[in-house]
Amino acid sequence: MRASPSPPFWHLYVPKLVSVLRRGYGWADFRGDLVAALTVAVVALPLSMALAIASGASPEKGLHTAIIAGFLISALGGSRVQIGGPTAAFIPVVFVVIEKFGYGGLILCTLLAGLMLIAAGLLRLGTLMKFVPQPVIVGFTAGIAVTILSSQVKDALGLDVAKVPAEFFARWQTYLDHLPSADLATIALTVGCIIAILVLRKIRQTAPVFLIVVLLGSLLVAVFGWDVSTIATRFPGGIPSSLPSFAVPVIPFERTMELFPASFTIAFLAGVESLLSAVVADGMIGGRHRSNAELVGQGVANVASALFGGLPATGAISRTATNVRAGARSPIAGMLHTVFLLVFMLVATRWMGYVPLPVLAAVLLVVAWNMAELQHIRHLMRGPLGDRLVLLVTFALTVMFDLTIAIEVGVVLASFLFMHRMSQMVEIASGEKLIEEDEPDSLEARPDPRAGLPAGVEVFQISGPLFYAVTYRLDDVLDQLFSPPQWFILRLDGVPMTDASGATALKQFLDRCQKQQIKVIFVGLREQPKRVLHDMHVLEHPQLIAHVATLAEAKARVSAP
Repeated sequence: MRASPSPPFWHLYVPKLVSVLRRGYGWADFRGDLVAALTVAVVALPLSMALAIASGASPEKGLHTAIIAGFLISALGGSRVQIGGPTAAFIPVVFVVIEKFGYGGLILCTLLAGLMLIAAGLLRLGTLMKFVPQPVIVGFTAGIAVTILSSQVKDALGLDVAKVPAEFFARWQTYLDHLPSADLATIALTVGCIIAILVLRKIRQTAPVFLIVVLLGSLLVAVFGWDVSTIATRFPGGIPSSLPSFAVPVIPFERTMELFPASFTIAFLAGVESLLSAVVADGMIGGRHRSNAELVGQGVANVASALFGGLPATGAISRTATNVRAGARSPIAGMLHTVFLLVFMLVATRWMGYVPLPVLAAVLLVVAWNMAELQHIRHLMRGPLGDRLVLLVTFALTVMFDLTIAIEVGVVLASFLFMHRMSQMVEIASGEKLIEEDEPDSLEARPDPRAGLPAGVEVFQISGPLFYAVTYRLDDVLDQLFSPPQWFILRLDGVPMTDASGATALKQFLDRCQKQQIKVIFVGLREQPKRVLHDMHVLEHPQLIAHVATLAEAKARVSAP
C-alpha cells in the first residue's frame, strides 16, 4: 500500500477558523457562538478595565486590547475556542515598564514581544513552550498573584497615597506608613464585594459574577453617597466612547536593548499562557490546537495591539473556560465577543466612570487568589527537594525582584536539576559489572566479558545518553585503574545519543589514552552518536584503532597476534 503524503509545512499555520469553516458552519453553530460571545463579553468588560488600571494604564486601554487583540487571536489562532485579551499575568511587568519607560516604552515592548512570538511560531517552537517545568510555571504564577494582591491594597483599603512604588518592599512600607488613612467605607465595600463574588459563584458558576458585583457595588455607592474613589476620580477625562485609532506613538527606539528583557518576558508569558489555555480548552471540548499557529496569531495580535495603543495580550484561561461552558462552537464566538465589547464601550462609557475602584480591587483580589492555585503548590511541595527549591526560588524572585529575573533563574535552575538527574541515570561500568544480553538467570553463571582476553585489556560500558552533564564522569574512568592497560574496549551500544560536549569528552579521553599509549576500540556505536563523532572527526583519532559492531569482534581484534 502506498503511504499517504505528509501534509505541507504551511498546514501548521492554518488558523482554526479556516478549518472550522471548511467542515461546515450552520445556524445552530452561530447561535451557540452568539450566546457564548455575549456571556464572555459581559465577563471581559469589567475585567479588562480592572487589569488596565492595575497595570498603570487607563481603563480604555484594556478595552481596546480586548477588542483588537481578542479579535485577531480568535481569527488567526490555532485554538477553536480561545479567548484572548489582557490578563493578570502581565500586570507586574507592564506596571514596571510604564513606571520606568513610560507608555511609549510599553508600546515598544509589546511590539517586540509580538515579533518574537511570530518568529517562535515560524520556527516551530510551539512544542518547546510545553517543556517549561511545572515548578517554574507554578512559582511565577503564584508570585504574580502576590504582586497583584499587593498592587490592590491602596484601592482596597482607601489609603491616601499619592504614588505607590513599584518595588515590593518599598510598596508595603508605604502602605504601613499610610495605614492610619484607611477608609472604613472603602474597606467594607471591598470585603462585601469579595463575599458577594464568592457567594454568587457558589450559587451559579455560569453567571457573569464580576459584572453583577460591579453593577451592585456602583449602585450602592450612588444610593448611599459613599465617598470612595471611582474611575472618574482617578481618570478625570473619563473613558473615551470612540473607536480605537491606529497611531504610531512616540517610541524610545534608542532604549531597545534596555527594554529587550521585558519584551522577552512578555513574549514568554504570552506564549506559555496562551498554550496552557489552549490545552485546557482542548480538554474541555475534546479537540486539538495547533501550537505554532497559535503563537503566530498571538504575535500578530500583540503587534496590532501595540499599533493601536493597547496592552500585551494572550489567551485567557478563565474567559476561555467561560466561553466553552457557555456553548461556544468555533473561533467566531471569540470574534463576536469583541464586537459586543465594542458596542458596550460605545454606548455605556458614560456610566463606566461611576464604577468604584474598591469594587475593581475586589475583582482583582479574587483573580489573584484563583491564580495562586494553592492546590498545585501543595501538590508540588510534596515532590523532590530540587523541584521544591525551584518553585520557591522562582516565587521569591517574582515577588521581591523582577519577573524577568525570576523566569530566567527558574528555567536555568530547573535545567541544571534535570541535567543532574539525567547524569545520575548514566552508568559507566567496568567489565566485572557488565551484563550480557544472553546472560543466564543465575548470578553465579553470569559470564565475564573479559573471559578469554589476554592480560592488559580493560572493558567498560556506558549506558545512557552521553551529554555535557555526564562528561566529567568519563574522565574518572582511567583514574579507576591501578595501572594503564594496553587495550581499552569501550562499549557504546547503550548510548542512544550524544552531543558536542559528549563527543569532545570522548576525544579528550582518547588524548589521555594516547599519552599513556593505550589502544582504544569502540563497540556498538549507534546511528546518532556515530554521526556526531564522524562529523566532529573523533572517529579519525589516531589512538582509536577501530570501531566495531560487537564485543566478539573487539575480542578478536585484541587477541590477534
